[in-house]
Amino acid sequence: MVKLRVMISMELEGVTDVRPADDEFEYLFNIVCTSCREEHPKIVSIGLKDEAEISGSRGTASFVWRCGNCKKEHSASFIPPSPTLKSPSPPPYTGPSWSTFIALDCRGLEITGYHFSGRWVCKGAESGTPFEFELESEEGGGGRGEEVRWDDYDEKAGEAVGVSELKSKIERF
Repeated sequence: MVKLRVMISMELEGVTDVRPADDEFEYLFNIVCTSCREEHPKIVSIGLKDEAEISGSRGTASFVWRCGNCKKEHSASFIPPSPTLKSPSPPPYTGPSWSTFIALDCRGLEITGYHFSGRWVCKGAESGTPFEFELESEEGGGGRGEEVRWDDYDEKAGEAVGVSELKSKIERF
């Protein structure tokens, strides 16, 4: 069993409290089998509410995968990202440094990458104006190599707002 957390960092311009829009959010990962080191051929989508049965067990996990190479079954389940939180839902990102986003209990697999995508929300740092925006990962965007970012204008505050320089890293804990 390996507990992994996804750490994120973003450049915030005039906004705060950046987070996925709802609990239906799908997180996109690269994963690898820890038995044979075979990488899953596709980007894997896992949701907080996803539940799959584990073979030969009464247990469930957010994601269950049988490696195509070694044929072993592996699983991952969301867990609270910090000891102070009771829910596996990510806390809002307020910047500017690295922050724990989500955490997973992985059995037989390892997460090697996280891809920003989907519907996100934030609020104006000065005005409190709510914003909703869509991010599309580089891989999901047809490989155009464009930076994943969002820009808008906060009319109440009279300033440009945005989210850019999105980075992620995976850590054991």
